[in-house]
Amino acid sequence: MLELNDIVKKYFIGEPNELTVLKGLNLTISEGELVSIVGQSGSGKSTLMNIMGALDSPTEGSYVLDGVDVSGMRDNQLSAIRNQKIGFVFQTFNLIPRTTALSNVELPLFYRGDSKRKRSEKAKELLKMVEMDDRMLHMPNELSGGQKQRVAIARSLANNPSIILADEPTGALDTKTGNLVIDIFKKINREQGKTVIIITHNEEIAKQTNRIITLRDGEIISDSLNERMSA
Repeated sequence: MLELNDIVKKYFIGEPNELTVLKGLNLTISEGELVSIVGQSGSGKSTLMNIMGALDSPTEGSYVLDGVDVSGMRDNQLSAIRNQKIGFVFQTFNLIPRTTALSNVELPLFYRGDSKRKRSEKAKELLKMVEMDDRMLHMPNELSGGQKQRVAIARSLANNPSIILADEPTGALDTKTGNLVIDIFKKINREQGKTVIIITHNEEIAKQTNRIITLRDGEIISDSLNERMSA
C-alpha cells in the first residue's frame, strides 16, 4: 500500500547550511497494519510523516501509494490524495474553537460537498463510535484533552480514508487518557481494517502497536514486529 524507496529530504539545498534530514529511507507498510514510528526530537520522524501524508515531497527517491508514485505530484494533486486517502490526527487537536464538536467532524464532509443532512448523520455516527455522542454540541473549550482528541479522531475518519496518520496523538495527554486514545486507534485498525501509523517519541505508546519502526538521525535503525502484540 505504502512504499518509500531511497527517500532523501534536504533543506537549504546548495547553501552552506544545507541539512539532510532523511538519508535514503526504504520502508514498506502494508494495508491494515498498526505501526508506530518512534524516535527522539530531531530523528526525522515528523519529516517522514509529512512525506507519507503527502504534505511534502522528498528531495530524492520515490513514494508509491496504492500503486501510484506521488513523489513528483503538484500541490493540487497532493491535496486530492490527502482528501481521498489520508486522515490526520495531531498532538494539538486542531479543532475550530468557535464551533461544536459535531460541526468540527462535519467540516471535511462540507468541503466534499455532502448535503447538510448527510453531513450531520455521518458526523453523529463517528462521534458515537468514539463515545462522544453525548458531547457533540459542546465547544472545544468545554472538552477535556482526551475528549478533544476523540473528536479529532472522528473528524479524521469523515472521508473514510484508508490510512490514519497520527502525529504524537498522546503528547498533550496524561498516561491514562493517552492509553484510552490508543485503544481507539487499535479498535479502528481491528474493526475497520484501516492502516494506522502513529508517530511518537514515547516507547510505551509504541509498544501498543503491532510493528515498531525506530528512527535515529534520519535513518531507520530497527524495524520489528512486536511479539507482545502478536502473541
